[in-house]
Amino acid sequence: MVPTTAKNALDVLTEPGKLIIPLPNDAVVCTACGHRCKLRPGQRGVCKVRHNDNGTLKVPFHYVSGINNDPIEKKPFFHVLPGSLAMSFGMLGCDFHCAYCQNWFTSQALRDEASTVSYTRMTAIDICGKAEQYGSKSVVSTYNEPLITSEWAVEVFREARQLGLLTAYVSNGHATAEVLDYLHPWLDLFKIDLKCFDAGNYRRLGGDLEVVLETICQVFKMGFWTEIVTLVVPRYNDSDRELSDIAKFIASVSVDIPWHVTAFHPDY
Repeated sequence: MVPTTAKNALDVLTEPGKLIIPLPNDAVVCTACGHRCKLRPGQRGVCKVRHNDNGTLKVPFHYVSGINNDPIEKKPFFHVLPGSLAMSFGMLGCDFHCAYCQNWFTSQALRDEASTVSYTRMTAIDICGKAEQYGSKSVVSTYNEPLITSEWAVEVFREARQLGLLTAYVSNGHATAEVLDYLHPWLDLFKIDLKCFDAGNYRRLGGDLEVVLETICQVFKMGFWTEIVTLVVPRYNDSDRELSDIAKFIASVSVDIPWHVTAFHPDY
């Protein structure tokens, strides 16, 4: 178990969330991700970082667990501002629990005691100021799952837009209609992991394949620049049939969507 003090420290760095459906008796439904967690007072969502505080959904704000000026191709976006730098920031937590996660030390915070529970207090102005200082052309929410910190991302992206910067998500795509509508005015680029094409294997990761497929369809339809990534994991999603099915699905949405097929290396 992660020490209670770590949870308490992060709980201070929160604000009331906007992605919420109020219910009787101070319960709420969180609509930040496809889990749509129904939370009674005192309960946390699957992500562990959104929680019901006496009827108010508290969500992460005012910190980063990591920030770096990365090549945009590392996200990966290969077809937007090639050769440019992307000021990339992340927080803590995820709504999935992938056994092969390459960012597990931040994504599994408050779930895995071996993960990182470290952070730096920053404002949206701080993040975008760094982007301007170091010549970034975009600001990207990445490293952990950005959907679960969408209110904070919008705060950052509002500032980024004032500086003429593009904005981006690197996401598992386990979204809701509500969060996509919330992001739509402020988000330009959307990279989605299509992790496999088997419903059972998606459940093993903590997600729902149909939710991700619907997200891909909606993200493209709404006009976000969309790129898809599939990490090929041996004996998990590496059959010719599965990769062919993924390719056919992406092409059915649009043959213009870039698909990155990346190599696995064990990290977790």
